Amino acid sequence: QGAWSPQGDPETAYQKGILKFQLNGKKLKGGWALFQMSGKAGGDGKNWLLVKEKDQYASTTGNVLEKFPKSVQTHRSIEKIAKDQDQVWSSKKKSSKPKKITHLAVTPPKARHAPLPDFVQPQLATLSSEVPEGDQWLHEIKFDGYRAMAWVKNGKARIWTRNKNDWTSRFSLIAKAVSEIPVEEALLDGEIVKLLPDGTSDFQALQNSLREGKTENLHYYLFDILHWNHLDLTATPLEARKKLLEKLLHSFNNNLLHFSESFIGKPKKFYQEACRNALEGIVSKRRDLGYVPGRSRNWLKIKCIKRQEFVIVGFTAPSGKRSGFGALALGVYDKNKQLHYAGLVGTGFTHSSLQELHTKLLKLKRDSATVTLPKNVRLKGVQWVEPKLVAEVEFTEWTQDNVLRHASFEGLREDKSPLEVLREEPDPNPSDLSENRQKKMKPEKNLANKAETKKDVIADVYITHPDKVLYAQQGITKWGLAQYYQEIAEWILPHLKDRPLSLLRCPDGFHKNCFYQKHLTQKKLIGVLKTVPIQEKTAKTTYVIANDVAGLVTLVQIGVLEIHPWGSQYQKLEYPDRMVFDLDPDPTVQWKAVIGAAKLLRLLLEELRLKSFLKTTGGKGLHVVVPLAPQHTWKEIKEFSKSIAAMIVNDDPDHFTDNPLKARRKGRIFLDYLRNDRGATSIAPYSTRAYSSAPVSTPLFWDELDLKLRSDHFNVKNFQRRLRSLKKDPWEGIFNLRQLILSEAKRKLGMK
Repeated sequence: QGAWSPQGDPETAYQKGILKFQLNGKKLKGGWALFQMSGKAGGDGKNWLLVKEKDQYASTTGNVLEKFPKSVQTHRSIEKIAKDQDQVWSSKKKSSKPKKITHLAVTPPKARHAPLPDFVQPQLATLSSEVPEGDQWLHEIKFDGYRAMAWVKNGKARIWTRNKNDWTSRFSLIAKAVSEIPVEEALLDGEIVKLLPDGTSDFQALQNSLREGKTENLHYYLFDILHWNHLDLTATPLEARKKLLEKLLHSFNNNLLHFSESFIGKPKKFYQEACRNALEGIVSKRRDLGYVPGRSRNWLKIKCIKRQEFVIVGFTAPSGKRSGFGALALGVYDKNKQLHYAGLVGTGFTHSSLQELHTKLLKLKRDSATVTLPKNVRLKGVQWVEPKLVAEVEFTEWTQDNVLRHASFEGLREDKSPLEVLREEPDPNPSDLSENRQKKMKPEKNLANKAETKKDVIADVYITHPDKVLYAQQGITKWGLAQYYQEIAEWILPHLKDRPLSLLRCPDGFHKNCFYQKHLTQKKLIGVLKTVPIQEKTAKTTYVIANDVAGLVTLVQIGVLEIHPWGSQYQKLEYPDRMVFDLDPDPTVQWKAVIGAAKLLRLLLEELRLKSFLKTTGGKGLHVVVPLAPQHTWKEIKEFSKSIAAMIVNDDPDHFTDNPLKARRKGRIFLDYLRNDRGATSIAPYSTRAYSSAPVSTPLFWDELDLKLRSDHFNVKNFQRRLRSLKKDPWEGIFNLRQLILSEAKRKLGMK
């Protein structure tokens, strides 16, 4: 454990075959060098020689394993590690097998004698918008992998998918682990997953492992047992089945198999924690009922993100440097087995998945569409295919035309039939809806649905004084600004979704009577703008949220020229999912220096294993934005960002400051890390600014950053031209990137 830093440019050094670097580890320290071996001694150049440089850490007599014999990670000796054998896999049979559990003190209730079936159709969960209350429910983590049934008898095991495809050979290591469970025979239910470093499961990572044949790091989480030693347990209550399963799995040691824990009580808290830790959601199950094949409301799934399966019905041609295809056309079946178009997905692919999927699609080409297109959708250049393949897709929402917005490809679902793919809709129990909630579902007439004249309405919002000029220099009226937000809604809304907003209101234009407002209390706005209560220092206050086009246009109607969202969503308010650095230059600082500062910050973040995104502020500077998994508190993020700013300032105090006082900014760039405090905000991507040229805070590709493109280059007038010129989103992938601040990064910054 520790950190390393290269001497000079590591890529150039690597190409030359001499890579020098410093180690600052728990055991190894000082200068080291890697020399590429070639010629007769080194062979083909694939071998490298590691050499310790002669410095104060070098020793000709000492032995690091004698000085520090214990593992840094587990504090065990080599002998202890070898004895425990907890990370050792052997192809040889163990000499002593765990004792089989052939009987219990008490037979599970409602169990009956029956032969072991080859397969049982799995029980499926119904999507729900509500977490069920009551002690009759138990709650589990929703895994993001392949549903799998495990059949085991007399030391032989098979792995079945939910559609009874035999994937034993594909998951051979897991099948071997199942075969060692101490039972005569059993039928088990669970999910096979690939775990990320933060402990969450990820379907795309699982797909990549299977594609590359790297299955040694897959895990099988077991949550149910349907048959055990000649007993059919499908009528046995779930809680009793899980107790038996837990006893079986804890009776022997295998690091590939895990018991899926369940929890009773405080279900909403459990759900919130699942979402905060970037999980897909939870599954709630009736603890008192048996196992019923098929989908029912005895099992409910409550998702933190929107994701489901779609049938691939076509593909578009690639553009730019992409090969294979540009995007996939998707569809879903209705209850009458009619296939309906559901939109395009053009992100989330790797180079290898593009090529592999394109090869499969070419074999399925057909001349006509198999889907019904919505009236308002026109598609050109789509190559239609037979609806044989199923894709897992993550997205932000459905449009009014029943088309996906901001979709991202996760992987192919080879375990599911296309005819199973229906549009998933939350199924709230009508009896659970309170009177207040029913009223919210039918809002009273308000500003959004007041429409005296058709010409004064945008997105069902009535615009008063539409000819009022808000930006005199550009001739932009209130009506024109509302049109701008309607046109770019699909770009800005994902960055505002579920985020409390601070607003700069300028009812008479950018140049006079502007004021910041956090709390809107006008009753006529409620129902258009969602509200959320937030505890501040002295009291609870109400913030607004704009999740749709009507909400955006309503902000224009009340004179909002700048939209400043929180760095967290209201469901996970105390755990930000974005870290923002505002590079704010003194007027005397040249733009070239601001560009250099942004690039320097990007390199430093990469050293800390954090990918960053760039945007103009629309004012003088730049924002560098780091997407995060919502697992760190505001205090942690603020301290971490402060340490980064301090490191840059300490290295170059003549050109940088982290002090907000204007007197300290003269001739310097202020590295504003204070955006990462609870309640602090930063200008939203695609929001306008209250300056004379009506500039727009604009996401950029990093290679766009040059002397010609200033922070206020893009504005309301030229922004549509900007969007038309883009071949892809400059911030592509930002919503799927859930980064963690690693302890190694903190050590590099000198943090505890």
